[in-house]
Amino acid sequence: MEGQSSKLLRTPSSLIRTPTLRSSIHNLGALEEVELDREEAKPHPPPHSAVTSVVPSASGQRLAILSLILILLFLLSVLYLSDQSPSLWSLSIGSAVVAAGSLALSRSRLSLSRRRVGRTDVRWFIGDDEGDVENPRGKGEEKSVTEGVEFYSNGDFYEGEFHRGKCSGSGVYNFFGKGRYEGDWIDGQYDGYGVEKVGEGYAGEWVGGQSHGRGVQTCSDGSCYVGEFKCGVKHGVGFYQFRNGDKYAGEYFGDKIHGFGVYHFANGHCYEGSWHEGRRQGFGTYSFRRGETRSGEWDCGALKNPLSPTDPSVQRAVQSARKASESSFLLPRIDEKVNKAAAAANRAATAARVAAVKAVQNRMNGRFCTREA
Repeated sequence: MEGQSSKLLRTPSSLIRTPTLRSSIHNLGALEEVELDREEAKPHPPPHSAVTSVVPSASGQRLAILSLILILLFLLSVLYLSDQSPSLWSLSIGSAVVAAGSLALSRSRLSLSRRRVGRTDVRWFIGDDEGDVENPRGKGEEKSVTEGVEFYSNGDFYEGEFHRGKCSGSGVYNFFGKGRYEGDWIDGQYDGYGVEKVGEGYAGEWVGGQSHGRGVQTCSDGSCYVGEFKCGVKHGVGFYQFRNGDKYAGEYFGDKIHGFGVYHFANGHCYEGSWHEGRRQGFGTYSFRRGETRSGEWDCGALKNPLSPTDPSVQRAVQSARKASESSFLLPRIDEKVNKAAAAANRAATAARVAAVKAVQNRMNGRFCTREA
């Protein structure tokens, strides 16, 4: 797989991007993702630790108000005994009232702002005590991988392996009423091989929570892409079966048909040659189903400079397109690795449920409690 650090410039995709449907493993619902392109969705890792809410106590507020009242009474008494003018008396009362109101308002805003900060995911953990982020063994000791079940305030929950308080190893993440991911994890992110079902689905390689490497996308409309990905988008060589019956095999760049490739239309026509961001651009040959051809230099999908099919520039472009098409069909299959990762994730999820049941039954010395991290 290529390094994760590579960054691509995203442009609206002419192709549909969705995660792949798995055929040989357990399934549940579908995860809703934010669409970056037409149907491109990005998998989301589990919610991060919550911020603990801190709100001033009612007793502290009462003490502050009582102190303010005592100070006010003292000032009024001094002014009265000093026989000051009525205007100064009124001004003093008004100043004291304004000060009291300002103090109360500031404390109210502080309480409200702290409450808002605390409104993040509150998690529950049930399982082996080694899975808690509090590290009961001490800071210097290494914690082993353990199984457990972790619940989130939005209804999602994770079943599987943990390491140092994060989802790591094999596990299943269930999105509340929407879908699930089964596969490998590293530090709380999809990493390795796995299957994500999100209305449609993706099965393949992941790096840092994104599809990266080889994989398969399928859509509910029947379209499907098999090929290479980089940083969450189609990139490299691959084969796309469109919902209207068209087929493309060749190169992609940044989720677009770009480079060299062969496009077979459902009506029998075919184009072999160069592409630029989803359009015929450069040299290539367009063949009609009845046998006639048009060759030459193309610009934005239209033939700009007609040339003979035997022209060296046209022949080189056609040969490069056919080579890219063949490469897309020769990619090593990863079905077996994906299925093994998903099976391991489901086994880890089962072990996590067993550990959770035991934890509840044994009370776990009070470890069955809210974990606000």
